[in-house]
Amino acid sequence: MAADLEAEVQAIDKSLLECSAEEIAVKWLQANDLQKEVYQHLAYYVPKIYCRGPNPAPQREDMLAQHILLGPMEWYLCGEDPAFGFPKLEQANKPSHLCGRVFKVGEPTYSCRDCAVDPTCVLCMECFLGSIHREHRYRMTTSGGGGFCDCGDTEAWKEGPYCQKHELNTSETAEEEDPLVHLPEDMVARAYNIFAIAFKYAVDILTWEKENELPGLEMIEKSDTYYCMLFNDEVHTYEQVIYTLQKAVNCTQKEAIGFATTVDRDGRRSVRYGDFQYCDQAKSVIVRNTSRQTKPLKVQVMHSSIVAHQSFGLKLLTWLGSVIGYSDGLRRILCQVGLQEGPDGENSSLVDKLMLYDSKLWKGARNVYHQLFMSSLLMDLKYKKLFAIRFARNYERLQSDFMKDDHDREFSIADLSIQIFTVPSLARMLITEENLMTTIIKTFMDHLRHRDIQGRFQFERYTALQAFKFRRVQSLILDLKYVLISKPTEWSDDLRHKFLEGFDAFLELLKCMQGMDPITRQVGQHIEMEPEWEAAFTLQMKLTLVISMMQDWCALDEKVLIEAYKKCLTVLMQCHSGFTDGEQPIVLSMCGHSVETIRYCVSQEKVSIHLPVSRLLAGLHVLLSKTEVAYKFPELLPLSELSPPMLIEHPLRCLVLCAQVHAGMWRRNGFSLVNQIYYYHNVKCRREMFDKDIVMLQTGVSMMDPNHFLMIMLSRFELYQIFSTPDYGKRFSTENTNKDVVQQNNTLIEEMLYLIIMIVGERFSPGIGQVNATDEIKREIIHQLSIRPMAHSELVKALPEDENRETGMESVIEEVACFKKPGLTGRGLYELKPECARNFNLYFYHFSRAEQSKAEEAQRKLKRQNREDTALPPPALPPFCPLFASLVNILQSDVMLCIMGTILQWAVEHNGYAWSESMLQRVLHLLGMALQEEKQHLENLSEENVVTFTFTQKISKPGEAPNNSPSILAMLETLQNAPHLEVHKDMIRWILKTFNTIKKLRESSSTSPVAETEGNIMEESSRDKDKAERKRKAEIARLRREKIMAQMSEMQRHFINENKELFQQTLEELDTSTSGVHENSPVISDAKLTALGPEQTRVAEHRQVVMCILCQEEQEVKVDSRAMVLAAFIQRSTVLSKNRNKIIPDPEKYDPLFMHPDLSCGTHTGSCGHIMHAHCWQRPVLWSLAWLLKCLVSNSALCVKTFGSSQRFRGCNFVVILVHLSFVVFDITAH
Repeated sequence: MAADLEAEVQAIDKSLLECSAEEIAVKWLQANDLQKEVYQHLAYYVPKIYCRGPNPAPQREDMLAQHILLGPMEWYLCGEDPAFGFPKLEQANKPSHLCGRVFKVGEPTYSCRDCAVDPTCVLCMECFLGSIHREHRYRMTTSGGGGFCDCGDTEAWKEGPYCQKHELNTSETAEEEDPLVHLPEDMVARAYNIFAIAFKYAVDILTWEKENELPGLEMIEKSDTYYCMLFNDEVHTYEQVIYTLQKAVNCTQKEAIGFATTVDRDGRRSVRYGDFQYCDQAKSVIVRNTSRQTKPLKVQVMHSSIVAHQSFGLKLLTWLGSVIGYSDGLRRILCQVGLQEGPDGENSSLVDKLMLYDSKLWKGARNVYHQLFMSSLLMDLKYKKLFAIRFARNYERLQSDFMKDDHDREFSIADLSIQIFTVPSLARMLITEENLMTTIIKTFMDHLRHRDIQGRFQFERYTALQAFKFRRVQSLILDLKYVLISKPTEWSDDLRHKFLEGFDAFLELLKCMQGMDPITRQVGQHIEMEPEWEAAFTLQMKLTLVISMMQDWCALDEKVLIEAYKKCLTVLMQCHSGFTDGEQPIVLSMCGHSVETIRYCVSQEKVSIHLPVSRLLAGLHVLLSKTEVAYKFPELLPLSELSPPMLIEHPLRCLVLCAQVHAGMWRRNGFSLVNQIYYYHNVKCRREMFDKDIVMLQTGVSMMDPNHFLMIMLSRFELYQIFSTPDYGKRFSTENTNKDVVQQNNTLIEEMLYLIIMIVGERFSPGIGQVNATDEIKREIIHQLSIRPMAHSELVKALPEDENRETGMESVIEEVACFKKPGLTGRGLYELKPECARNFNLYFYHFSRAEQSKAEEAQRKLKRQNREDTALPPPALPPFCPLFASLVNILQSDVMLCIMGTILQWAVEHNGYAWSESMLQRVLHLLGMALQEEKQHLENLSEENVVTFTFTQKISKPGEAPNNSPSILAMLETLQNAPHLEVHKDMIRWILKTFNTIKKLRESSSTSPVAETEGNIMEESSRDKDKAERKRKAEIARLRREKIMAQMSEMQRHFINENKELFQQTLEELDTSTSGVHENSPVISDAKLTALGPEQTRVAEHRQVVMCILCQEEQEVKVDSRAMVLAAFIQRSTVLSKNRNKIIPDPEKYDPLFMHPDLSCGTHTGSCGHIMHAHCWQRPVLWSLAWLLKCLVSNSALCVKTFGSSQRFRGCNFVVILVHLSFVVFDITAH
């Protein structure tokens, strides 16, 4: 039987080899119906060449196909031996300046980071090595297959579009020249004929769905031979397929692995050959074994003739792709044939048929015709445009087919969008003529139909199929990105109209995202099941770059920006009208200001982290400032219609949510919320989430009374009662025994202050502050390197990327950092330049808490090494743009001063309140920011300007009745000496120093007009102001002293009763002590002095005035004045000793005034030099403590020793004495 089969094959091979390609071609040339002749030839010979047994024989098939099937076509096309005809065509051809090399999987590709219009523009290795881009910054990647080299495409490169090889062709090729002129007319006619027949045959056979007949072909021999054809899918694993094949076709594991590998690579493979029943049996087993958990593997029983013709159809498409490479004229003819409409009208061209049948083809067939499209339609500029129009018109159906398909996108015709949409001229044309933007967005939304009652996307309880579909639909966002990646340089009316139409559709998409996945705080028990959150954040991350590019497009045209702003505001108002949730209006009053708002608690109501419409409006508002449209056309903008409380409401809720999560109030909501907060601040999302929320708050504050904003903020943070009610904080801390609640409130106050710092300080975005894009990047790098030196890769990961995957780091890194080369091991690191450290902001808004802690530690350590004080004051900030200029007034608003004063009061009376040092540190930072702001205002003051920022004057004023609280400045002076705030002393000292600097600046510019923002405007001389200030301070000191003395009377009385004997010794000590004051007399030369005689020199008596360190009273030193004393410290001294080894036998009885000749031990008397009234020294222990505190302020070690040696305090518990220090601080400082 086997011998007969072998003889039959040999006989067939011999008869096939006797065919003459030339004779067949001559026959075709003489035929009246060429298509019928060619089809008969193919119907007879294709089944005899292909699929002759269970296993394919590719070498034999290719040889026979070339000789019998393709050879006659080549003879017919050339009109002569193709061995001579094709070289002639190649020689006569004027080759294209486009390279067009189609990349294979894994082939290296190169993209120039300096010259590429977008990252999708790549070069093959040969073109790259021959181009100027090899000397530039470039990115090297490996191709996934399917793309082609962009060398020669002038729209793909800003500079150097040609390599050395293709540059030669530019002078010879005219852009609009028809390539058909280089072909003989008879060849053009023959090419049309054979290409039309071959292309139609291949398309018909590949898209044929019947199993027992052929399209337009007759089965010459109807044999009962079939194939069980197994198709690839992306659902089943290798192991499942191998196991199934072993059971279905009784093959070995090795054979099953071979089958599975071929199926995965080519898309299909015959696993059984025989009659229909034999093959159908295998199909049944495969379907049964793979349908239990997922959809079954696709299996078809196909007649061998159909399989044979499909195999040759693929061969024919490959042949067409190679033939057109000989001549651009042939390429043009094939494009015309492919795009020519058929008799059925729309979508009846061969190209349309293939595209629309794409999802039903197997992987190998798709790859073949995709490559043919790329080498023909995409290489001809004229027909590339026509193909792009066809692709855009069929876009919705192609994407719908892709959603139903299970193959990866790289094997879908939809993947050709990257080759079309990234061409700037084609993208503009498709937007204008085919409304492409709207089509893409609506197609995307059609596939996300799972919505809640309010029309928002809902991703909860997604089935596996819905999740799979969601992953595939994300590719449409990539297409939108490709369309927008190249920005227009010129705008037409049509482009404006269609872009705004697409912008409307985009707003509808964002509207469905506004407020999606709302969450409610879980109270009582922990949440049972973690909610779905990843889908929403995945969508947000995919859209981040698209949102940024939309804003970039709007910024390029003033008319578009104004219309886009209006549309976005309208949609935001629609969203707010649906979010009321029955919120009740309330009135908040504080510091003489009132504001009406709504009753809303983030910890009790629903809140969402997804607010893309609000954030888009914030971005557009910044663009109004950046492009100066807000100043040029204010009448065209609805700025007067804006409701600032409405604008800030939802971003503020989102930021309060983050603060409450940090305070531990949402622990029972599980890790899903923690993950959302993480990504909200993460570098991948923050540009269009966290950053824009800050911008929106800045926008709201700049348009409303800052006092109203702060009251609304206090209400949302649930801190309004603490700051609006006198002594509420003290009552709260004493009455509330729940430490968690106290700690939560402290954390919320810290977070609220941090938010205010960010609102005022984050002005490094162009349009908010008067900066440019490089300043923003520099600041990011400075703060990253403030944490620690970093490698290049670490820095890149920490910086946000734009649509071209660039961070902009390389352009500025040398200005702010030095590169430290690696040693033998390790890696190179960038270190921050010392002069850039002054730009460090401890509360930089992109720091995580861990990064902030590390940066603070590193910067303090650096200051200690440089022997500087460890204060980390806020850096000088750039001025705001005019649209945001009023934002700084939040620092000098009444409510802000009340908040800062309240927290400072807590720090002064730290035993009575629940507060934290982090809270105080943030207040000090805000004070520093305000002083820096005022200092900059004064330094930049011109004669025409009026200083409206008068922060120093406001912090110098005490509180009003009934509280009569001391001024912020007085409290700072008190805190400067507080022992429990040692770590903050340098910062307080810096604030006071800056205050004095500003005071001098004001004095020097006293002729300049100064406007008070609140209260009456009073003009008075500098001397009168100082006198009034002294009087005011004295009055405050008197009131405060009386209050403190009354509170401490019992403590003093108790202390004195226990130490009566010590106080009785005080008078004796004063009588025996001696002190003198050396007069600083003017020096007069001896030559001018006469001691006796009539010409005796009369020396003018020097008047000496000293101040008591305790009561602060000034007194002239006279004989009849009250006695002034100095404290002294007497100790043993061996400085001049001649016998240091001598031991004093009885030190208690040793007379220190007796001096032995060997000078073994002498006496040293020292004084700190601080003068005081004798009667002040005799006062109760409080005054002595005050003296000690003053001495501590002067940093005199001798003072401390003197204090310690005083008989008055011998035996006293030093801890008991220090208890009084906090009460004394106010009294002394105010005095």
